[in-house]
Amino acid sequence: MSNSLFVGRKAELERLKALYKKKTPNLIVVKGRRRIGKSRLIKEFANSISNNQTFWSFAGLAPEDSISAQQQRDNFARQLSLILKTPLITFLDWSDAFEYLSFHIKSGDIILLDEISWMGSKDSSFIPKLKAWWDKQTIHIILVFCGSISTWIEENILKSTAFFGRINLTISLEPLSIPESAEFLRAIGMQLSHYDMYKLLSIVGGVPWYLEQFNSSMTADDNIKQLAFEKDGLLVTEFDRIFHDLFNGKGITYKKILESLKNGSRTLSEIRQSIEFSHSGTLSQMMDHLIIAGFVVKQSLWSFKTIKPLKQSLYRISDPYMRFYLKVIEPNLGAIADRGFDQMPLSTMSGFETHMGLQLEILLLQNRHLLIQKLGVSPVDVIRSGPYRQTKTTTQQGCQIDYLLQSKTNNLYVCEFKFKRREINNDIIHEMQDKISRLKVPKGFAKVAALFHLSGVVSSVAINPYFYRIIDIVDFLEKGN
Repeated sequence: MSNSLFVGRKAELERLKALYKKKTPNLIVVKGRRRIGKSRLIKEFANSISNNQTFWSFAGLAPEDSISAQQQRDNFARQLSLILKTPLITFLDWSDAFEYLSFHIKSGDIILLDEISWMGSKDSSFIPKLKAWWDKQTIHIILVFCGSISTWIEENILKSTAFFGRINLTISLEPLSIPESAEFLRAIGMQLSHYDMYKLLSIVGGVPWYLEQFNSSMTADDNIKQLAFEKDGLLVTEFDRIFHDLFNGKGITYKKILESLKNGSRTLSEIRQSIEFSHSGTLSQMMDHLIIAGFVVKQSLWSFKTIKPLKQSLYRISDPYMRFYLKVIEPNLGAIADRGFDQMPLSTMSGFETHMGLQLEILLLQNRHLLIQKLGVSPVDVIRSGPYRQTKTTTQQGCQIDYLLQSKTNNLYVCEFKFKRREINNDIIHEMQDKISRLKVPKGFAKVAALFHLSGVVSSVAINPYFYRIIDIVDFLEKGN
C-alpha cells in the first residue's frame, strides 16, 4: 500500500493503541496472508502515536538457498545503520545484534521484525537468543513480529515454549471487507459500475496490495487483461512467487491440493483420492498449513437436529485470487505467453461469466457478517452457517447450497448467490424450489429461501412471496456496511 492511502483496520489500530497505553514492554504477533498489509498496519500505528518515539523496522531477506545466516545478520545490520545513520557494523551472533539495538532504543519505541521467519530461517539459535534478549527488557517498548509464513509463526512463536505467556496481543489480519475494498478503489480514482466493481473484487478479494495495482485511467476489463492476461502481468507471476516464498520451493504438493479444490469443495478423502496422496497423517497437516496461510478454509458439516459437527468436513479455496489463477489464468499460460489475449475482449472469453459467479461466491463467503446482517438475523442467534453439501445416499438426494444459516429458532436460511449481467427471471424460483425440496431436515424446521443478486430481478420475481428476502449486493459497496 502506498504511504498516501490507508483504508480500514480501525479495530486493529484501536487494540494496538490500547496496548501502547500500558507503558510496559509488550510483545505483539501480526500474521496474515502475503500482501495483506501487516507491516503497513504497524507503520500506520507507529505514525498515529504522537510521542517522540523511534520506529525501528527490520525485514528479513526472502528465502533462497544461497542466503546464509550471516547474510541475514548483515541485512539486519544494514537496516540498523540506515536508521542510526552510522557506519555499518558486522554482527557474528544474533545476541550481539540485539544487544547493540538495546543501546539505542528508548521508552516508547516500536520495533518491527518483519518476515521474521526469513530472518531466523538459517540459524536455529535465533529464537532462543531473541527470547533471552526480550526477557531482559524493562522499559516501555513494543516489539512486533510480522510474517506471511503463518505456519512458522505458529510453530516457533505462538506454540513455542520460548514465548509461552509472553505474547500480549495476536492479530490475524483478514482481507478488507467489501465496503472497505470499494472505498479503497474509489480512493485511488476508480470510477466503476457496480458490476465492474464486483468483477475486480471477485478476482483479487480484499487484499490491499492487489487493489492498489488497478489503474484508474483504464477500464475494469483492460485492468484485468493487463494484470492477468499479459506476459509478466502481476497476477500471472504472483502465484509462483507466493508459493516459493511460503513453502521455500517445496510447494508442489500444496499446489496439487489447491488444484483439486479449484472446482469446488471436497472432503479430505476426496482430496486424497484426487491427488493420489498416500494414506498418512501428513495430508491433514498440509491442509492445516494452507488454512493458516489464508488460502483454504475448513467447513464442518453439521446435524440440524443435534447441532453437532458431522464426521465429514469440506475444504474449499477461500482466497479469490488463488482460485482465479488456478481456474482461469493457469490454463491459459501458453496463450498469455504468445500474447493471445492482446486483441481479445474479456466478454468473448469462453465461460468467463460463469467463472465470475464462482469468484463472487468466494468473495461473499469472506464477508459472512454482511450476509447475516442482510438476512436480518442477529449474530447471537446464528447456530451455524456456511456452504452446505448434502451427500446423495439411498435415503436422500444430494444438493449443494451456496450458503446455509441455521438460527436458534429452527429456521434454515437457504441462500443462493447470482452474479449476472441480465435481470434474473422466474427460472430462479423453480431452481430454488428443486434444491430446497431435496434438502432433508427434521420436523419442526422451516426452509427459508433467500436470494443475493447484483443484476436485478424481473418484477414477477420481486413481487412473488416465495423468497423471504431478495438482497441486492450493491448495498455492500457502501461505506455504512
